[in-house]
Amino acid sequence: MSLLALQRAMRDQILAVEPDGVAAGSERGLAVYRHAYRAQLAACLRDTFSKTQAWLGDEAFDRACQDHIADHAPHSWTLGDYGEGFEHTLRRLYPRDPEVFELAWLDWGLSRAFDGPDADPVSQEALASVDWDRAVLHFVPTLSISLVRTNAAAIWSAIAEGVTPPPAATLPQPAAVRVWRLGLSPQFRTIDALEREALELALKGAGFAEVCDRLAGQGDDGQSAQALGAMLGSWLQDGLITSIT
Repeated sequence: MSLLALQRAMRDQILAVEPDGVAAGSERGLAVYRHAYRAQLAACLRDTFSKTQAWLGDEAFDRACQDHIADHAPHSWTLGDYGEGFEHTLRRLYPRDPEVFELAWLDWGLSRAFDGPDADPVSQEALASVDWDRAVLHFVPTLSISLVRTNAAAIWSAIAEGVTPPPAATLPQPAAVRVWRLGLSPQFRTIDALEREALELALKGAGFAEVCDRLAGQGDDGQSAQALGAMLGSWLQDGLITSIT
């Protein structure tokens, strides 16, 4: 047997839940590797999804980890990427508890923002010469947005602050959460549907004037203009915009 074939055979035995055709006396040694493999991946998930673990409890979270590990082998050079898709595993396991999926998305988004590339916010000097009729906004690469239907953000904040989290509840209206990094600190903010749509348009390359025109038809023009002005101010204050061309 070649070295490559031997390595692949060992990999298959480590990934297998139950050994298959293992030579007598080898099972005990392989069991050590199988346990270490799963324990390392579970520890990675616990580290990345600590608030989700606190919400679910250790036993339920560990069961979800083993379910995910059984179906998802590592695919990257770093275990920092292993949590990708874990929120979808939780959505499948807890279809009636959407706050679990949303908590996991928030945990993952903040982890990715922390590890993401650096980007400096636009300077005040650059703002002075912007032609807003032709302006196109460019955002920090750590920015991510997701629709939310529950109070998962409030639950996450309470757990982070060490206080009793509120019961899971459905929001009166669907909202969204945006995640980004400011300096060295990952941040998140709950936003309404209007800001979510404005951000998604801008991220697709729509100019600021086009974003204003698209959203103005959704309500009173004066209120829309005021809301967009407040959004722009918030994006600048939060360091979301890196440049304006």
